[in-house]
Amino acid sequence: MTGNGTLRTRGAGISMTKEEIDLFLSTERTCRVATIGGDGSPHVAPLWFVWDGAFLWLNSVVRSRRWTDLQKDPRIAVVVDGGEQFTDLRGVEVRGTAVSVGDVPRGSRPEVVARTVEDELLRGVELSFARKYAGRDEFTTDGRHAWLRVTPRSVRSWDFGKIRRSR
Repeated sequence: MTGNGTLRTRGAGISMTKEEIDLFLSTERTCRVATIGGDGSPHVAPLWFVWDGAFLWLNSVVRSRRWTDLQKDPRIAVVVDGGEQFTDLRGVEVRGTAVSVGDVPRGSRPEVVARTVEDELLRGVELSFARKYAGRDEFTTDGRHAWLRVTPRSVRSWDFGKIRRSR
């Protein structure tokens, strides 16, 4: 979505609807995160994520190049894609800004138990993450990760399966 809430598409005939994007992002497991290094070069790495319908949530190692890059320049691009055959290729690209949310690293303040709106929000994100990746209703912290919230500036999508349907 753009700042005014509209979806940008690669081609009107092959773009996904908002509902298709939501379903795709809630079921796919791995994204590729691109950040800008201190020397201006790109850095791309795979990561797990949660989509809540408005934001992408990334659980990142705090002592990583990605984390360092984003502390200096919060601009980010994230691609989630899938498919093996040409007509099966689908994907979503989210461009925006990333900010850290909650403890850095998560769990570094065990004495704080959901006292803020932010902590309550993260509990929901963490539950979604635990269900998606571990199949359980409890999220555990390892003292090395923290949450990044990506606010989309633009969302682009493609579904090559629509090519033959649009002809």
